[in-house]
Amino acid sequence: MTNPTFARATFFSVSLLPALRSAATSADVRLLRRVHASIITSGASADRFVVNNLITVYSKCGSLSLARRLFDQTPHRDSVTWNSLLSAYALHGHSSDAFRLFHLLLCSPSVPPTHLTFTPLFKLCSASSDLIPTAQALHSMVIKIGLASDEMVSSALVNIYSKYGFLREARYIFDKMEERDVVLWNIMIKSYNQLGLVQEACFLFAELHRSEVLRPDDNTVRCILLVQRSDELFEQIQAYGIKICFLEDFYDVLSRNKLSSDLVKAGDYLTVLKNFIEMARLNLNYDNVTFVIVLSAVANGEHFEVAEQLHGLIKKLGMCSDVSVSNSILNIYAKMGSLNRARQIFEEMEELDLVSWNTMISVLAQNFREVESVELFIEMLSLGLLPDQFTLASILRACSGITISSSLHEQIHGFLLKQGQINDIFVLTALVDAHAKRGRVEEAEILFRGMDSFDLTFCNALLAGYVANNNSRKALDLFRLTIKACERPNDFTLATVLKGCSKLVALKQGQQVHAFAIKLGFVSDMCVSSGILDMYVKCGHVNDATSVFGDISTPDDVAWTAMISGCVENGDEEYALNLYHQMRQSGVRPDEYTLASLIKACSCLAALGLGKQIHGNVIKFGRSADPFVGTTVLDMYAKCGNIEDSLCLFERMIPTNIASWNVLLLGLAQHGKGKEALNLFKHMILQGLQPDKITLLGVLSACSHSGLVSEAYGYFNSMRKDYCIEPEVEHYSCLVDALGRAGLLQDAEEIMETMPFNASAPMYRALLGACRIQGNMDIGQRIATRLLELEPLDSSAYILLSNIYASVNRWNDVNEARKTMSNMNIKKDPGSSWIEVKSKIHLFVADDVSHPEIAAIYQELEDLIRRIKDKGYIPDTHCVLLDVLEEEKERTLYYHSEKLAIVYGLITDRNACILVDHHRYSSYLTGQCKGKMRVAQNLLECQWRGLESEHAKTPAAVERYTVIQWKMWRSNNSLQSFEVQGFEDLGFIDRFRLGIDRRRVNGDGIEQFVSYLCCTDDLVG
Repeated sequence: MTNPTFARATFFSVSLLPALRSAATSADVRLLRRVHASIITSGASADRFVVNNLITVYSKCGSLSLARRLFDQTPHRDSVTWNSLLSAYALHGHSSDAFRLFHLLLCSPSVPPTHLTFTPLFKLCSASSDLIPTAQALHSMVIKIGLASDEMVSSALVNIYSKYGFLREARYIFDKMEERDVVLWNIMIKSYNQLGLVQEACFLFAELHRSEVLRPDDNTVRCILLVQRSDELFEQIQAYGIKICFLEDFYDVLSRNKLSSDLVKAGDYLTVLKNFIEMARLNLNYDNVTFVIVLSAVANGEHFEVAEQLHGLIKKLGMCSDVSVSNSILNIYAKMGSLNRARQIFEEMEELDLVSWNTMISVLAQNFREVESVELFIEMLSLGLLPDQFTLASILRACSGITISSSLHEQIHGFLLKQGQINDIFVLTALVDAHAKRGRVEEAEILFRGMDSFDLTFCNALLAGYVANNNSRKALDLFRLTIKACERPNDFTLATVLKGCSKLVALKQGQQVHAFAIKLGFVSDMCVSSGILDMYVKCGHVNDATSVFGDISTPDDVAWTAMISGCVENGDEEYALNLYHQMRQSGVRPDEYTLASLIKACSCLAALGLGKQIHGNVIKFGRSADPFVGTTVLDMYAKCGNIEDSLCLFERMIPTNIASWNVLLLGLAQHGKGKEALNLFKHMILQGLQPDKITLLGVLSACSHSGLVSEAYGYFNSMRKDYCIEPEVEHYSCLVDALGRAGLLQDAEEIMETMPFNASAPMYRALLGACRIQGNMDIGQRIATRLLELEPLDSSAYILLSNIYASVNRWNDVNEARKTMSNMNIKKDPGSSWIEVKSKIHLFVADDVSHPEIAAIYQELEDLIRRIKDKGYIPDTHCVLLDVLEEEKERTLYYHSEKLAIVYGLITDRNACILVDHHRYSSYLTGQCKGKMRVAQNLLECQWRGLESEHAKTPAAVERYTVIQWKMWRSNNSLQSFEVQGFEDLGFIDRFRLGIDRRRVNGDGIEQFVSYLCCTDDLVG
């Protein structure tokens, strides 16, 4: 009776083995899959010999995923099975996959590793110097299990150690080996020569020559003669080579070209140049192959300094007419970034082949000159040239980058179908990318579903398309299906999925991907770790992001920027600035995104000094021309109260985008410069720029802050009529605010009731604050009731309502409002003032005792109060809305946070920038005053700027920007009067209508604290 196993093996050997070999030779995956299907139907799929052969052939066909799937489905694996897959990974350079598989093998006690297990691992280690520690660990394991004497293992170790300069270790293993072939001798001799140890190389050559078993071959002689010398030993070896006929054609151009070609393949580009120079020394004539090889070495080794010299030599020898040489010159100028020079060479070429067109089209597409790339492609077609897969992939990349509406990618899709090139995976991936980037994800999905087999690059293109088109949910679904299908993702896959999680703010899924990246060993990949970092930042988990960032051994600019911008977005601006300091110490240069994030941090902190330093870095690193950075700097100066510098910077810029105009418009509006803002808007329209909704928001805000009610109505009505912009709730809010500031409370309430949106909480707060200023209790109570219905825990509603009651002495109602707050455990954040001294922020609250210099501050403050009282200062206690004695009201004013900040500025820094948040006191700073102050310098300039803090929600405090500039100078030892540059405190429109222009003012009858500080000669000296 016939053995079934024997019958299946016979059938495999006779019928399928030749087909399997044919598939391996031609790398035909389709043929291989048909053979595999026949094996399954024949019942031979369980045979380990068959499985091992299939794994090997799948590897040779480039289908590692199918090889791994077959491996995972094989229940009974022998050492050959493991070694076959390890060799497959080594063949394709998948080091991480190979080492993980090796780890699984070690965990499988039934199959011990053999010498064929270690040789592919050593091959992978030889590919990168970073894997030398891994090679050393494997070496230790080899010694431990008794394979150190194996010839293949020892040869692999000698190759690794010698390649990376560990000649002592390589020589030790080499000397211990019982059998050594000529190749191994050549490796050692070449290594000694490359490290400049020529004498040792010659001694080793002599030892080989004395050997009774082996003799030096032509490669041995060439390894010695690569380094030119003039001593006797070198001449003897050269004579030996001639005698044995090894060098009979060594000085021939063809052999030199062969040598250079081998060196290029080995990555030894510098030696190629040395060989080229040696050919000139020996008066050998160059041919076109010589120049193609040496230009390839220059391009790959980035030795661009010799490129133009070679080009000049080629012109001198008249070899520019050779198309292969011209293509090489074209390629090298493209890699140098000299696109115009490359285009000039292309136009001057006498003969163009498909490689010429492909090079130029690809270079233009890669350097964001997509339109030129497409035009060149059309010109090529008009000449009757048919594109190949490289042409089509490059032009599809150009289609992806074209921002204007275009259907060219669809036309190319049709061309591919017509020419039958749709099955080329390289072109197909580019087509998917083009469809996705043009927003045609459905077409990309159809192409994906039509694939015969899974391809990771294709899948990655679709994943990136989903994420780019804000369809991250589908990206996560596709990733989930990929994992279920046992397909192994790579670093790009994980980075793309993490970006999708960031967009969705999907913390749970992001954490799962993070865990998966750890499991697969990709967490050390910079691209993946930056994606994990960004995901945690976008989800608001800064602590987790900090932990991930700390695990990155050498963060690049992307990781630093992700961490810095994340801290800024999550409100930790001080830590972001500290990170920047660490970044600069690490030697990493910031890019435009880093600098923009840092400037935003300074804006949030209102830290003008730090902002100026970052602005200096912007100029130093050549990023001042970047429109994004320039706009952010404009915004920083405006938000830090320095609108003059913002205007000056805008005048020097060439504002190409609407964002710069919008920033300056909003800045002028917030500083009370309504007329200037409107003039800027008119100038923008004259420049031909089309305003957007943000522009109109700035215009309405300017009208609101400057009391221009009729203008606000006019611009609001023109939104639909002139600019086709539909007003949104923010535009209505500005209109309501303008009416409230002007005292037109009923009109404002009517707008809120009739607008097509539900009123927002900020809108209610603005109108409620206006009711407090106007003393309109009826509307105020209604608005407060609606605000509390919307946000029951909003402290500002209770505070404003309480202030309305207090302004008409309804103290019982005041107490009731505050009692309600207490019962509901609602607390108001205390007002604060902070001052920037020597780039450091000092924060104060009322009756502060936390500052380290508080004793000196109180002492100076009490002394100042005593002195200015002697000069006639009487504090205005009307703004203290408390039912307490007059003395207690005065004390509340004396030790307010703003006074503490001002006094600290006076005793520490004459050039301090004070930033205040006080519901009444900032109006004192804009008071009309005139006085004199002794100065110890020829010029002393103090700038005190008041800004509102985030928790000040009343209209009396919102967007309050007060700038006082005291300009003092002394001429011929005589004090001169100084000028106050005041800006209206917009929160108190019932008391102040000073305008926004610079003016000289008198101090008659002014009670303000700062005025008396200025007028008292002996206070500051």
